[in-house]
Amino acid sequence: MTGTMRGICKTSPAPGAEYRTDIPIPQITEDQVLMKVHATAICGTDLHIYNWGDYAANRMKDLPMVFGHETAGEIVEVGKNVTGWKIGDRISVETHIPCDECFQCGIGNRHICENMKLFGVTEPGAFAEYAPVPKECIVRLDDELSYEQGAMLEAMGAGVHGVEKADVKGKTVLVSGCGPIGLMVVGACRAHGAKRVIACDLFDEKLERAKAMGADEVVNSGREDVAETVRRLTGGSGADAAIDITGNGQAIETGLKALRKAGIFVSVGLPNGKVALDLTEDIIYREIMYTGVSGRRMLETWEDCMQILQTPGFSLEPVIGGIYKLEAFEDALSAIRNGVPGKMILVP
Repeated sequence: MTGTMRGICKTSPAPGAEYRTDIPIPQITEDQVLMKVHATAICGTDLHIYNWGDYAANRMKDLPMVFGHETAGEIVEVGKNVTGWKIGDRISVETHIPCDECFQCGIGNRHICENMKLFGVTEPGAFAEYAPVPKECIVRLDDELSYEQGAMLEAMGAGVHGVEKADVKGKTVLVSGCGPIGLMVVGACRAHGAKRVIACDLFDEKLERAKAMGADEVVNSGREDVAETVRRLTGGSGADAAIDITGNGQAIETGLKALRKAGIFVSVGLPNGKVALDLTEDIIYREIMYTGVSGRRMLETWEDCMQILQTPGFSLEPVIGGIYKLEAFEDALSAIRNGVPGKMILVP
């Protein structure tokens, strides 16, 4: 396919992004498909790219480039080395592009490949009408799911990976941050058999959505001491597991203090910079297990997500915050900055 398309580009190593109408339609390789984009959600990573922090500066080398990676659409071209897929197939996209040659790929950890490329970050993405998708990253989208819901599955997978790491079944779990991923984490904790889910956030409206997703208790961290409240709710012992979606240093410190001894802490959200922790008092002496997750396991976490979507009572609808045209990208960003709950989705 030839011609031009509309899209949002990171054009220079400085804050901002540009809506353009003259971007060449991507020419796919033999190992890619061309996806007609139907919906792409805005992620915290996209904000890092827009604001041009260290995360973006260390990864985005070829500008201008279309970014955006939480997406869904339909295949309109198929490279000759791509098997099992055809024009018209509805798909979502895994962000990780592994080399399949390094040590980590060889032991089944393709999601933390030592030579990792990232769809929509190091490679062209989906804030546009069309996007080139590597064959390793194609995920079939169930017919029952809308494209808008399909655009949220990549983010859901990151949260579900955190739930898997925390092994939440039968546990009291603290979820810090009730943005889109946090809301999906709350629902996934319920689907994975958590005994009790406590959610915290600064915004009451987000906490109300957390209740809709299955939170047993909610805590406004701007008005209450989260660690003290969690200890009170758990008879003084603390939560069994804590999953942080915020990446905020103070929230991480508070989450650690809210854990019982020998609890597990899982970081999902990306901090903006270095985070100082009291390793001695908050981790070592209390035998806290601290771990992080990087996206989703390929493609096991996607399979877990599909099972969760079939769980009675689980719905992605409360997670959709707003749907915007590509050219209204800045309006969608403003909604995120103003704390509007849910995922903001762009449609071409």
